[in-house]
Amino acid sequence: MTMKSRISRGLLATAAIAFSASTAFAADIFVIGGKPDDPFWSRVKKGAEDAGVVAQAQGGSVTWLGPQNYDNLGPDAAELIRQAIDQGADAIVGPDWVPEAMDPAFQAVVDAGIPLVIYNAGGIDAADRLGALNYVGAVDYKSGYAAGEYLGNAGHKNGACVNTLPGAANIEAFCSGFNAGVEATGGKGSVLQLPATSFGDATAVAQAVRAHLLQNPDIDALFAIGDADTNAAVSGIQQAGKTGQVHICGMNFNDSILANIQASTQDCAIDQQGYQQGFFAVSILNNFVNYGVTIPTREILTGPGVIDASNVELVIEGVKAGAR
Repeated sequence: MTMKSRISRGLLATAAIAFSASTAFAADIFVIGGKPDDPFWSRVKKGAEDAGVVAQAQGGSVTWLGPQNYDNLGPDAAELIRQAIDQGADAIVGPDWVPEAMDPAFQAVVDAGIPLVIYNAGGIDAADRLGALNYVGAVDYKSGYAAGEYLGNAGHKNGACVNTLPGAANIEAFCSGFNAGVEATGGKGSVLQLPATSFGDATAVAQAVRAHLLQNPDIDALFAIGDADTNAAVSGIQQAGKTGQVHICGMNFNDSILANIQASTQDCAIDQQGYQQGFFAVSILNNFVNYGVTIPTREILTGPGVIDASNVELVIEGVKAGAR
């Protein structure tokens, strides 16, 4: 079966479900995401829940399903997708973190005639491959590339991506994009690969970064894959006595990341607007199930955006206003 026919089959199946549900004006939407206590994923969850207010007003619901940890990410996420099917989901949102583990579960969603939106990871390629309605999120490779290009253009030519989730397709794309961005400016890139148990472990990441910088004194740029790991990497740079010598960009941001940028201990943050990912994905599915509304632009990009010293104050005002 061709990709086009698979997509057509998925869209026809979801259209049939939408038609039958349209008179009910109620969509029970299940959202697969990260740990709700993960700073980035808490914003995605907030966006999904805010969009869910409309679904609830129409008699529907939004249910968040996230793993307990990231140690076995692909299989655990696949199990959550199958749980959503078993619990009677009218529509499902999910990131395609580890395609080889998760794609069979996503295919089961489409085969069951359940509307699907891929978000956060996988890109339009995953949406096309799986027969999903849309992809909502940034392009992971381009996010990493933006960081590498930014640091490279600032004159930093030996970069390392700190990968604390090896095997996750979106994280691998972050790192390959970062290295390509550095290399495009005449530098070179590498990967500091740590075990998945180190993700979010500030002490483990800081110690690993410190040791790596001391063992590789030519490294002058780092890229971290999330805000917690970025803060830990900043600490590792300080512990290595490399503040001002090793420059860092990281994915996502929180209050401490913005403070880092203000204090010049961090050069930039790459923003993929997690709130928008959750909000748009749920809104698209709620409108599709209830009214058959589709979005012609199937790839809905929420990033990458660069936050640095030139716009950090504006972003802080946006945070205060609840818009970022």
